[in-house]
Amino acid sequence: MRIEHAEVVVTSPGRNFVTLKLVTSDGVTGYGDATLNGRELAVVSYLRDHVAPLLIGRDAHRIEDTWQYLYRGAYWRGGPVAMTAIAAVDVALWDIKGKVCGLPVYQLLGGACRDGCLAYTHASGRDLPELLEAVAGKLALGYRAVRAQAGVPDLGKVYGVATGDGAYEPAGRGARPDEEVWDSRAYLRHVPDVFAALREQFGPEPALLHDVHHRLTPLQAARLGRALEPHDLFWLEDVTPAEDPDALRLVRGHTVTPLAIGEVFNTIWDCRTILQDRLVDYIRVKPSHTGGISHVRRILALAELSQIRSGCHGATDISPVGMAAALHVGLAIANFGIQEHQPHDPLVDEVFPHAYRFADGSLHPGDEPGLGVSLDEPLAARHPYVAAYLPVARLVDGTLHDW
Repeated sequence: MRIEHAEVVVTSPGRNFVTLKLVTSDGVTGYGDATLNGRELAVVSYLRDHVAPLLIGRDAHRIEDTWQYLYRGAYWRGGPVAMTAIAAVDVALWDIKGKVCGLPVYQLLGGACRDGCLAYTHASGRDLPELLEAVAGKLALGYRAVRAQAGVPDLGKVYGVATGDGAYEPAGRGARPDEEVWDSRAYLRHVPDVFAALREQFGPEPALLHDVHHRLTPLQAARLGRALEPHDLFWLEDVTPAEDPDALRLVRGHTVTPLAIGEVFNTIWDCRTILQDRLVDYIRVKPSHTGGISHVRRILALAELSQIRSGCHGATDISPVGMAAALHVGLAIANFGIQEHQPHDPLVDEVFPHAYRFADGSLHPGDEPGLGVSLDEPLAARHPYVAAYLPVARLVDGTLHDW
């Protein structure tokens, strides 16, 4: 069974998505998520100009060999663009394999280890009353875990906090990124009081998570982790830039608040030291940006040796194809931790009909053969690409800071 057709589909039903479509000589279609938020067209070019021509005529069943061919055979290894492209190929091939076998992908990975994947969603508020109302609303929907992000007094925009009535979407449409002002000291003063109020309002049972988004120095991150210990967070995410394992080592030495990191990682080499030295409790890699199902499984197997659990990134910049891939992996691994779930706009779900479902606080990928996601190409074509960028952040004095 040979790959006969490879096509890159770009669509923007409210936000941009890139999808790789592979079709075999037997007429079986597989889909892979190739979306890289704010750099979508770089992956489109990598796939169309460099990868797709190499796929035609290859045996669609040789998933691992194709992965090695695209990774080791290119000489220039790693990086978000290349690994997102490889991920799309890998996931599409797993989709094809499942359809040919008549089984959902998780069955090909060894079968289910649980009945469903515990999910957390996002709640935000420009002030504390608004946040408390938002968290209550998410718990009422059946979520048992909620990521809470609050506005900071005197800061106009804060990561993770919606500025209007709709869901938070960081990517702004336009020719240049938006710029936001950041003040770490104001943030550090405010956040512990936010979580004290959340625990007072909702008690000890709901799992509460928080994302720092790589904005603190190691000492600042250690201070925040210690201040949040009384409030029993499920995790504190991305406390400091992820490139430096020694920064996490310092944080780890000063707090027992659980740490999560890794959504910006692309290969097992990015996180090997962090996993082997037990510097976090949850690793945030996901199939869409980390080489697909095949490579993420290797990372999570390494994590399991250090009692580190998965916490796959699942914001709205992961398409339903990517979400399905993460759920099939999450259902099948022993060291699953939690799955991020920021529901897509209804129009996105129309463009990408899918079998995965949410109920009683958990997600399940469904039992359709393959990934269980399809693509409505005529509808996708009615929503062309629109330039969009993630913001940048500056300190009060104008210095560029980590966003």
